[in-house]
Amino acid sequence: MRICSLLPSATEIIGRLGLTDSLVGVSEECDWPPEARGLPVVTASRVDSSTLTSPEIDSAVRDAVADGRSLYAVDEEVLATLAPDVIVTQDLCTVCAVSADDVSSLCPVGAEVISLNPATLDDIARSVETLAQRLGVPQRGRHVVEEMRSAIDAVRRAVAGRPTRRIFVAEWIDPPFAAGHWLPEMVAAAGGQDVLGRAGQPSFPVSWSAVRAERPEVVIVAACGFDANRGAEEARGADLPAPSVAVDANAYYSRPSPRVADGVRQLGHLLHPDACPDPGLPAVQLTSRHSAEAAPRTATPTA
Repeated sequence: MRICSLLPSATEIIGRLGLTDSLVGVSEECDWPPEARGLPVVTASRVDSSTLTSPEIDSAVRDAVADGRSLYAVDEEVLATLAPDVIVTQDLCTVCAVSADDVSSLCPVGAEVISLNPATLDDIARSVETLAQRLGVPQRGRHVVEEMRSAIDAVRRAVAGRPTRRIFVAEWIDPPFAAGHWLPEMVAAAGGQDVLGRAGQPSFPVSWSAVRAERPEVVIVAACGFDANRGAEEARGADLPAPSVAVDANAYYSRPSPRVADGVRQLGHLLHPDACPDPGLPAVQLTSRHSAEAAPRTATPTA
């Protein structure tokens, strides 16, 4: 079977299912498993986030969406040459990857298009099982889901009965975006409450003054598409309302893949370090001029 994955989370799932060798093409953003980086690139973003600041990226995305322009360019020639049997993409977010409708219009004859659109942790589990079923490895899918759920449940048990920490998860920095989809669920599993997040719903713009009014104890900078260092770099100029930690959102928070379980483990440690061991994921501690309180009860994260 020849698989073309245009969705970074799907590429990760395919890798966890043991089907990396079946991948023949990927998107520019597909970077895990590492073997995916050497495959032909079929789609690429029209917005070069590596050269733009957070407000510049936000402006470019808003302009493209308002004009009805796709944020992704599809290399039709490469797609035709690869002749995939299966193409995996999504319709959940116009910013995250090329849509199924765009792909279908360019789809090689005979190729099956699979669209994954999870909005919750349970949806992520179901998307793994769905993809595994469609790719002929249902038992592997069940095993991956079992591992993911087991890791999250272990954190829930570890923090049970402890005081709930009030936090704000920033899915973007300038402007700040309150978290949506599975991220508030991740916070809840780790013994926290996302003061503005809406589970199962899209993220949405707010203001730092609105965040401050909610009096969060901690701000988690989980900027979509950024690693911990890039998130910290962008957040250092922000009006942060509380002690803050930048995390690798690109790998462990933004993508609806089994690695969100690692993100839950990290959140558990950041919020309840005496109950949850440090999983050793990248994190950068930030400071806030508005915070007169003690720093969050966490071990000092390292980049």
